[in-house]
Amino acid sequence: MLALSACTVHPASILHPQGAAARMEYQLFDFSLVVMTGVFLSVVIPLTYVIVRYRKRSADQPLPRQVEGSHRLEILWTVVPVILVIALAVPTVGDAFRLAAPAGPNALQITVIGHQWWWEFRYPGLGIVTADEMHLPAGQRVELTLQSADVLHSFWVPSLGGKEDTVPGQTNTMWLEADRPGTYPGQCAEFCGLSHSLMRFYVVAQTPSAFHTWAHGMRHPATTPRTPLATQGLAVFNQFGCGGCHTIDGTPAQGKVGPNLTGLGNRSVIVAGALQNNAADLTQWIHDPTAIIPGTVMPAFSGLSPQQMTALTAYLEGLK
Repeated sequence: MLALSACTVHPASILHPQGAAARMEYQLFDFSLVVMTGVFLSVVIPLTYVIVRYRKRSADQPLPRQVEGSHRLEILWTVVPVILVIALAVPTVGDAFRLAAPAGPNALQITVIGHQWWWEFRYPGLGIVTADEMHLPAGQRVELTLQSADVLHSFWVPSLGGKEDTVPGQTNTMWLEADRPGTYPGQCAEFCGLSHSLMRFYVVAQTPSAFHTWAHGMRHPATTPRTPLATQGLAVFNQFGCGGCHTIDGTPAQGKVGPNLTGLGNRSVIVAGALQNNAADLTQWIHDPTAIIPGTVMPAFSGLSPQQMTALTAYLEGLK
């Protein structure tokens, strides 16, 4: 079963790097694994031989002749570990400096803010704010500025790069680069509270043209309901004060407590990836949020009538 589990390529595995940073880290991991496997075998094989070859064979067998240790061997097993540590340290330090270096003048700037329990993504150069999905152009480096709105979180996209903490009151940086278009799962890698395990997100790498199309759409979102049902949903949205917590660009809704809902209808997931973006899952979330994300600050709207709920979801799904 263990061997069979390795037959499938898992999208959230560090063993299948899909970007420059992840590849650098994987090569270091691979080299370290080879070295440590060699050390393990060089100890276990002689030890096993000695245990079998020189085991006690009878109850009356006397103790073997006792001899002092060999100075040559003592020097050898001191020098060899020092050489191995140096061999591991040199590429580790080199990669650490390369990963800590600025991404470069052509890098796309994205600010990542960790919340309990969702991720916010800001594009200061483009005037875009979104959540749950971070879009970036494939083949271009992206410099991330990492912050936290509450407690310690850790940003991690296994197939694109290593982990970096988001620390309250502190700004950290890292860079990522996706080799090709695709969707790469990420998650919080630092215990941050009751629903830590549900704090996921997706990195959507697109061709440059597709990314520019997405960015243009986010800067010019549809704000007017397109159907009578969605118009009713906008009235429900305003009636229950949803704009006090959520922002929808181009509308009076400018709340900063919850995720920005601009372009919500274009996302593949909602609620930090805990649900798919469809009317049924969105209804479930609005009706009883704590059943999905325990401890969330999102209030329940279980008092909405079926007609009101249908209209509200139609309005939200039409935000494209």
